[in-house]
Amino acid sequence: MISVLVVDDSVVVRRLITDALADDPHIRVVGTAPNGRVGLQKIEQLRPDVVTLDVEMPVMDGLTALRELRKFAPRLPVIMFSTLTGPGAASTLEALAAGATDYVTKPANAGSVSESIRNVREQLAPRIHALGLRPGARPRAAGPAAPARPAPARPAGPAAPAGPAPAAPAAGTAARRLTGQRAERVDVIAVGCSTGGPEALARVVRDLPATLPVPVVVVQHMPPLFTKMFAERLDRTSPLTVVEAAADMPVTAGTVYIAPGDFHLEVVRKGPVVTTRLTTAEPENFCRPAVDVLFRSVRAVYGGATLAAILTGMGQDGRRGCEDLVRAGAEIVAQDEATSVVWGMPGAVANAGLTSAILPLDEIAKHLINRVNGGRGARSMEVTR
Repeated sequence: MISVLVVDDSVVVRRLITDALADDPHIRVVGTAPNGRVGLQKIEQLRPDVVTLDVEMPVMDGLTALRELRKFAPRLPVIMFSTLTGPGAASTLEALAAGATDYVTKPANAGSVSESIRNVREQLAPRIHALGLRPGARPRAAGPAAPARPAPARPAGPAAPAGPAPAAPAAGTAARRLTGQRAERVDVIAVGCSTGGPEALARVVRDLPATLPVPVVVVQHMPPLFTKMFAERLDRTSPLTVVEAAADMPVTAGTVYIAPGDFHLEVVRKGPVVTTRLTTAEPENFCRPAVDVLFRSVRAVYGGATLAAILTGMGQDGRRGCEDLVRAGAEIVAQDEATSVVWGMPGAVANAGLTSAILPLDEIAKHLINRVNGGRGARSMEVTR
């Protein structure tokens, strides 16, 4: 059973979330709070597995509450529940940068209450399942230690195997099977991420130097308005130039291209120039943009001269694309489970044996830099902080 605390100043929204989760046998709403101050008190009292948090509230807003929460519960999953328009969007992005785990859109213009409940359930329940089962996520209790609670049962699903899960193969097992030789030169870095990705990607990009001699192409699962603001935020905090990709942009060294929300990002070669291409083809892995789409196009243009990184994220988007890259001789690095918010995407790639390295988040930028240097004979690049 995964326990949830709902923090929102609207009685209607608190009821909406509670009703949306009521039919899930693995989720229990253990309390609600009308503002951040009461929410913090209830977090220490109830020790929930997951918190949903509104952004704009009286007494104490969601951003302030989140920052206070992170002082005593750095890994407690917090899902922002806000709008994607107006000030709410910018505040939600700021919350993600401040340590929020994920976000869910408040329903707007829904035809009925039942439709709103269904929309919230479809967005919120899968995130709660993925986040509420992370080890070490519960906050420290105030005062004497609370008695240990049994680990929550993993929700049953149609694809859940009986018995213990097979051990993950050693890094590179499938990679060695798919290709006998890895390319030495690196001409592009390709990155895929989702849940927890904004913070993870910001830390990686921040540590890449302005002298990086290759471009970086990225799919982060986000809606349209968020990807533009996210790129602008990264551009302000990174030594590199960071842009939301538009159609027909030349792909150049030292620039990070973020796939825009609701568009697949691809790279294509036009003579000596590589440019971006945006499409509205069908979603893949329920995602648009999709990591698999980007990685297939990267393989077609750069082949084995690709260095790919799979960061924290829910689902398996990127696994098939990594298989294609490995067949071409590319190298894949995945974020490790301990530092991932959700070890879905990197775990899928690691468990398939496609990675050459599985690293903590803080070591990924250094690995990328060393590999680019070693693969190009380039002059040394220093990590920038």
